[in-house]
Amino acid sequence: MVKKDGVLFESNQLLVVEKPAGVITEDNPFEHNNLESNYREYLRQKINNPYIGVVHRLDRVTSGVVLFAKKRETLKTLNKWFEQRKIQKTYWAITNKVPREEKGVLTHYLLTDQKNKKALVTDTKVKGAKKAELSYRILSSSSKGHLLEIKPKTGRFHQIRAQLSQIGCPIIGDEKYKSEAEYQPLQIALHARSIELPSAINGSPLVFEAPSPNRDIWNS
Repeated sequence: MVKKDGVLFESNQLLVVEKPAGVITEDNPFEHNNLESNYREYLRQKINNPYIGVVHRLDRVTSGVVLFAKKRETLKTLNKWFEQRKIQKTYWAITNKVPREEKGVLTHYLLTDQKNKKALVTDTKVKGAKKAELSYRILSSSSKGHLLEIKPKTGRFHQIRAQLSQIGCPIIGDEKYKSEAEYQPLQIALHARSIELPSAINGSPLVFEAPSPNRDIWNS
Protein backbone atom coordinates (compact mmCIF):
# COMPACT_ATOMS: atom_id res chain seq x y z
CA MET A 1 0.00 0.00 0.00
CA VAL A 2 1.31 3.44 -0.92
CA LYS A 3 1.83 5.82 1.95
CA LYS A 4 1.15 9.55 1.81
CA ASP A 5 4.85 10.29 2.40
CA GLY A 6 5.63 9.11 -1.15
CA VAL A 7 3.62 12.02 -2.57
CA LEU A 8 5.59 15.19 -3.32
CA PHE A 9 2.61 17.23 -4.58
CA GLU A 10 -1.06 16.62 -5.27
CA SER A 11 -3.87 18.71 -6.72
CA ASN A 12 -7.04 17.90 -8.62
CA GLN A 13 -4.99 17.68 -11.83
CA LEU A 14 -1.51 16.51 -10.83
CA LEU A 15 0.05 13.80 -8.71
CA VAL A 16 3.81 14.12 -8.26
CA VAL A 17 5.54 11.25 -6.49
CA GLU A 18 8.93 9.94 -5.52
CA LYS A 19 9.86 6.69 -7.28
CA PRO A 20 12.17 4.33 -5.41
CA ALA A 21 14.80 2.50 -7.43
CA GLY A 22 13.96 -1.13 -8.14
CA VAL A 23 10.29 -0.46 -8.97
CA ILE A 24 8.90 -0.12 -12.50
CA THR A 25 6.83 2.93 -13.45
CA GLU A 26 3.96 1.53 -15.50
CA ASP A 27 1.22 -0.96 -14.68
CA ASN A 28 2.30 -4.52 -15.42
CA PRO A 29 0.19 -7.67 -14.92
CA PHE A 30 3.30 -9.63 -13.97
CA GLU A 31 4.53 -7.16 -11.35
CA HIS A 32 1.91 -5.93 -8.93
CA ASN A 33 4.39 -3.65 -7.16
CA ASN A 34 4.58 -0.90 -9.76
CA LEU A 35 4.22 2.85 -9.37
CA GLU A 36 1.13 3.33 -11.54
CA SER A 37 -1.03 0.64 -9.92
CA ASN A 38 0.17 1.51 -6.43
CA TYR A 39 -0.85 5.15 -6.78
CA ARG A 40 -4.10 4.25 -8.49
CA GLU A 41 -4.92 2.32 -5.33
CA TYR A 42 -3.85 5.32 -3.25
CA LEU A 43 -6.31 7.52 -5.19
CA ARG A 44 -9.02 4.87 -5.00
CA GLN A 45 -9.03 5.24 -1.24
CA LYS A 46 -10.33 8.78 -1.77
CA ILE A 47 -12.48 8.59 -4.93
CA ASN A 48 -14.15 5.91 -7.03
CA ASN A 49 -12.64 5.03 -10.43
CA PRO A 50 -9.74 7.51 -10.32
CA TYR A 51 -7.91 8.44 -13.51
CA ILE A 52 -4.12 8.26 -13.49
CA GLY A 53 -2.20 9.07 -16.67
CA VAL A 54 1.43 8.11 -17.17
CA VAL A 55 3.29 11.20 -18.42
CA HIS A 56 6.84 9.81 -18.52
CA ARG A 57 8.85 6.88 -17.20
CA LEU A 58 11.99 6.17 -15.25
CA ASP A 59 14.05 3.00 -15.66
CA ARG A 60 13.49 0.38 -12.97
CA VAL A 61 16.99 0.98 -11.61
CA THR A 62 16.51 4.77 -11.34
CA SER A 63 14.93 6.72 -8.48
CA GLY A 64 13.39 10.17 -8.44
CA VAL A 65 10.48 12.44 -9.27
CA VAL A 66 7.62 11.19 -11.49
CA LEU A 67 4.56 13.09 -12.73
CA PHE A 68 1.12 11.55 -13.11
CA ALA A 69 -1.93 13.32 -14.59
CA LYS A 70 -5.24 13.00 -12.76
CA LYS A 71 -7.24 14.29 -15.74
CA ARG A 72 -7.06 13.38 -19.43
CA GLU A 73 -6.75 17.03 -20.49
CA THR A 74 -3.82 17.46 -18.11
CA LEU A 75 -2.14 14.43 -19.67
CA LYS A 76 -2.57 15.95 -23.14
CA THR A 77 -0.99 19.21 -21.96
CA LEU A 78 1.99 17.49 -20.35
CA ASN A 79 2.51 15.22 -23.36
CA LYS A 80 2.54 18.28 -25.61
CA TRP A 81 5.08 20.03 -23.40
CA PHE A 82 7.34 16.97 -23.46
CA GLU A 83 7.08 16.72 -27.25
CA GLN A 84 7.98 20.40 -27.55
CA ARG A 85 10.86 19.94 -25.08
CA LYS A 86 9.43 22.56 -22.77
CA ILE A 87 9.86 20.41 -19.67
CA GLN A 88 13.37 20.36 -18.16
CA LYS A 89 14.45 17.26 -16.25
CA THR A 90 17.53 17.34 -14.02
CA TYR A 91 19.28 14.20 -12.85
CA TRP A 92 21.97 13.45 -10.30
CA ALA A 93 24.41 10.63 -10.97
CA ILE A 94 27.37 9.30 -9.04
CA THR A 95 30.30 7.95 -11.03
CA ASN A 96 33.42 6.17 -9.88
CA LYS A 97 35.61 8.09 -12.32
CA VAL A 98 35.59 11.84 -12.81
CA PRO A 99 35.03 13.50 -16.21
CA ARG A 100 38.06 15.30 -17.61
CA GLU A 101 36.23 18.63 -17.66
CA GLU A 102 34.36 20.14 -14.71
CA LYS A 103 31.37 20.83 -16.93
CA GLY A 104 30.48 20.30 -20.56
CA VAL A 105 28.07 19.10 -23.23
CA LEU A 106 28.09 15.52 -24.50
CA THR A 107 26.85 14.79 -28.01
CA HIS A 108 26.63 11.22 -29.34
CA TYR A 109 24.42 9.08 -31.56
CA LEU A 110 22.45 6.17 -30.12
CA LEU A 111 21.12 2.93 -31.53
CA THR A 112 18.84 0.64 -29.54
CA ASP A 113 19.88 -2.98 -29.06
CA GLN A 114 16.43 -4.51 -28.54
CA LYS A 115 17.75 -7.99 -27.78
CA ASN A 116 19.97 -6.86 -24.91
CA LYS A 117 17.81 -3.85 -23.96
CA LYS A 118 20.62 -1.32 -24.07
CA ALA A 119 21.77 1.67 -26.08
CA LEU A 120 24.72 1.45 -28.44
CA VAL A 121 26.77 4.64 -28.72
CA THR A 122 28.68 6.10 -31.64
CA ASP A 123 30.57 9.38 -31.82
CA THR A 124 29.45 10.00 -35.40
CA LYS A 125 26.09 9.58 -37.10
CA VAL A 126 25.36 6.16 -38.59
CA LYS A 127 22.24 4.79 -40.24
CA GLY A 128 19.36 4.52 -37.80
CA ALA A 129 21.14 6.33 -34.96
CA LYS A 130 19.49 9.23 -33.13
CA LYS A 131 21.32 12.26 -31.79
CA ALA A 132 21.66 12.38 -28.00
CA GLU A 133 22.78 15.49 -26.17
CA LEU A 134 23.12 16.42 -22.51
CA SER A 135 24.95 18.93 -20.35
CA TYR A 136 26.66 18.07 -17.09
CA ARG A 137 28.62 19.64 -14.27
CA ILE A 138 30.44 18.19 -11.29
CA LEU A 139 28.74 19.10 -8.01
CA SER A 140 31.10 17.38 -5.58
CA SER A 141 33.71 14.66 -5.22
CA SER A 142 34.65 12.31 -2.39
CA SER A 143 36.27 8.94 -1.85
CA LYS A 144 32.87 7.36 -2.59
CA GLY A 145 32.43 8.90 -6.03
CA HIS A 146 31.74 12.01 -8.07
CA LEU A 147 28.30 13.61 -8.00
CA LEU A 148 27.21 15.02 -11.37
CA GLU A 149 24.23 17.20 -12.25
CA ILE A 150 22.88 16.26 -15.68
CA LYS A 151 20.36 18.05 -17.89
CA PRO A 152 19.31 16.01 -20.94
CA LYS A 153 18.55 18.04 -24.06
CA THR A 154 17.08 14.99 -25.81
CA GLY A 155 15.14 12.06 -24.38
CA ARG A 156 16.73 8.89 -25.75
CA PHE A 157 16.57 5.37 -24.35
CA HIS A 158 19.22 4.94 -21.61
CA GLN A 159 20.79 8.18 -22.80
CA ILE A 160 22.48 9.33 -19.59
CA ARG A 161 23.74 5.85 -18.73
CA ALA A 162 25.15 5.23 -22.19
CA GLN A 163 26.71 8.64 -22.71
CA LEU A 164 28.50 8.71 -19.36
CA SER A 165 29.82 5.22 -20.01
CA GLN A 166 31.05 6.35 -23.43
CA ILE A 167 33.33 8.97 -21.84
CA GLY A 168 34.69 6.42 -19.36
CA CYS A 169 32.50 7.46 -16.42
CA PRO A 170 29.79 4.79 -15.99
CA ILE A 171 27.26 5.31 -13.23
CA ILE A 172 28.04 3.35 -10.06
CA GLY A 173 26.22 0.01 -10.08
CA ASP A 174 25.40 0.13 -13.80
CA GLU A 175 26.93 -3.19 -14.89
CA LYS A 176 25.07 -3.02 -18.21
CA TYR A 177 27.20 0.01 -19.10
CA LYS A 178 30.56 -1.26 -17.82
CA SER A 179 30.49 -0.12 -14.20
CA GLU A 180 32.65 -2.28 -11.95
CA ALA A 181 31.62 -0.44 -8.75
CA GLU A 182 29.00 -2.16 -6.58
CA TYR A 183 25.73 -0.54 -5.53
CA GLN A 184 22.36 -2.06 -4.56
CA PRO A 185 20.53 -4.93 -6.32
CA LEU A 186 18.29 -3.68 -9.17
CA GLN A 187 19.51 -0.12 -8.59
CA ILE A 188 22.13 2.28 -9.92
CA ALA A 189 23.32 5.64 -8.60
CA LEU A 190 21.08 7.67 -10.92
CA HIS A 191 18.38 9.91 -9.47
CA ALA A 192 15.79 12.09 -11.24
CA ARG A 193 16.30 15.11 -9.01
CA SER A 194 13.77 17.59 -10.45
CA ILE A 195 11.25 18.42 -13.16
CA GLU A 196 10.57 22.01 -14.23
CA LEU A 197 7.35 22.94 -16.02
CA PRO A 198 7.05 25.93 -18.38
CA SER A 199 3.84 27.08 -16.65
CA ALA A 200 1.90 26.24 -13.54
CA ILE A 201 -1.00 23.79 -13.75
CA ASN A 202 -3.88 25.07 -11.67
CA GLY A 203 -1.55 26.90 -9.30
CA SER A 204 1.05 24.15 -9.03
CA PRO A 205 4.75 24.86 -8.40
CA LEU A 206 6.93 25.17 -11.50
CA VAL A 207 9.65 22.92 -10.09
CA PHE A 208 9.20 19.59 -8.34
CA GLU A 209 12.14 18.01 -6.50
CA ALA A 210 12.71 14.56 -5.06
CA PRO A 211 15.15 14.20 -2.15
CA SER A 212 18.23 12.11 -2.86
CA PRO A 213 18.14 8.42 -1.86
CA ASN A 214 18.75 7.70 1.81
CA ARG A 215 22.10 5.98 1.35
CA ASP A 216 25.56 6.90 2.58
CA ILE A 217 26.95 7.35 -0.92
CA TRP A 218 24.52 10.24 -1.55
CA ASN A 219 25.34 11.96 1.71
CA SER A 220 29.12 12.04 1.40
